Amino acid sequence: MKRKPDILWVLVLVFGLGVVTTGYTQGLWERSDDSAQVPINHSQQLHQR
Repeated sequence: MKRKPDILWVLVLVFGLGVVTTGYTQGLWERSDDSAQVPINHSQQLHQR
């Protein structure tokens, strides 16, 4: 007979995947925010001159 995984290990696995996914997503958002701000700031500087 195969033993079913404990509910604790399932919760640990789901929680761990959530933490990794959240960190990866925040990293992508920070990169996209940085790249999006560069042209905006550059265009604002051109208009101020």
